[in-house]
Amino acid sequence: MKRREFTKKSGVALAGVSTLGTGIWTPFKKDTIKVGVIGTGDRGGGLISIMNDIPGLEVVGCCDVLPFRLESGIKKVSGNAMAYADHRALLDNNDIDAVIVSTPFSTHEKIALDALDAGKHVYCEKTMAKGFDGIQNLVQAASSAKTVFQTGHQYHSSRLYTHVVDLIKKGKIGKVTAIDCQWNRNADWRRPVPHPKYERAINWRMYKEFSGGLLAELCSHQLDLANWILDAVPLRVIGEGGIDYWKDGRETYDNVHMIYTYPNGVRAKFTCLTSNSKDDYLIKILGDNGTITIGYTNAWFYPEKLEENKQIGEVDGVSGATLEWDEHNGIPIKMEHLDPTKQALLDFKNAVSNDQEPNSSVETGAKAAICVQMGLDALYNGTSVSWKTGIV
Repeated sequence: MKRREFTKKSGVALAGVSTLGTGIWTPFKKDTIKVGVIGTGDRGGGLISIMNDIPGLEVVGCCDVLPFRLESGIKKVSGNAMAYADHRALLDNNDIDAVIVSTPFSTHEKIALDALDAGKHVYCEKTMAKGFDGIQNLVQAASSAKTVFQTGHQYHSSRLYTHVVDLIKKGKIGKVTAIDCQWNRNADWRRPVPHPKYERAINWRMYKEFSGGLLAELCSHQLDLANWILDAVPLRVIGEGGIDYWKDGRETYDNVHMIYTYPNGVRAKFTCLTSNSKDDYLIKILGDNGTITIGYTNAWFYPEKLEENKQIGEVDGVSGATLEWDEHNGIPIKMEHLDPTKQALLDFKNAVSNDQEPNSSVETGAKAAICVQMGLDALYNGTSVSWKTGIV
């Protein structure tokens, strides 16, 4: 579906806000999309390296407020790129067609709004925006813009994840009754700091002013998937967490345990630890006919009542592959797919070139961001928090 057709038909815009923008829209006709990367830390630098290998994407500008991070980003570019210390100067470059926003969570709203106002296509890293007002502002701006806006939930672009969601919606595991997610690590999540004055700029994930902590940085991907699988948003959330292991001055929690209640009684649980890495990243979608588990790049199906289903045939016609039973994981779900981040960048390129609504759109990004903010309010206030209406 063309992006403008989608925005006309969808409900992502706020009441009274036109989804068509102003002026006359002109299709994107360039063979190469020239990209500016705003935020060249670990994530932004990684995206630069991937874009170097994608024909049709050319990084021509890098921006970061930390000089050594900016220098590192420039060095990663395979061609020539201009360096900027202020994102507004990068946005003033009319040769730049699109921007990647890979800055701290608290800055996404301002930078993405400036980019949309400058007429740039925007790939905004997750979590899309901090706070309900910030989310609403971006929904309004992106829905009325004449350019593409994609949220950086890369698993929403994964062809494996897309296939799993399709299987579930076609009844592969029966009625979904619960979702259980974890993303566990055994590390303090800190980055080295060359000088104490850079502590909050580099380790911004540790401070509430800039960050949503584990919920925003990790759980948000799995929250996006839960919304996608259930084709719904949660009614409410409760949660517990604390600074219980890493006593190092951080403000965001080093462990979180959340329960989101969706319609039809489906509970989705999300756990993040930084003191134990057992099973690392794992998602379980449980239904009355079976369970599908998903890792970073693999998925398995485990049928209920296995003894009654001794005949194991082919994998849903996928690639004509014969199923092989894995005693621990179940039946592998085989699907050829690229690295999710590379696929997400390819999808962004195609969305810009063809004026299409991205799969990971402002709407899906906003819904995940609302889930994150609900969860943060539940954690920090010790209350049950209901869905925030009126944004998407």
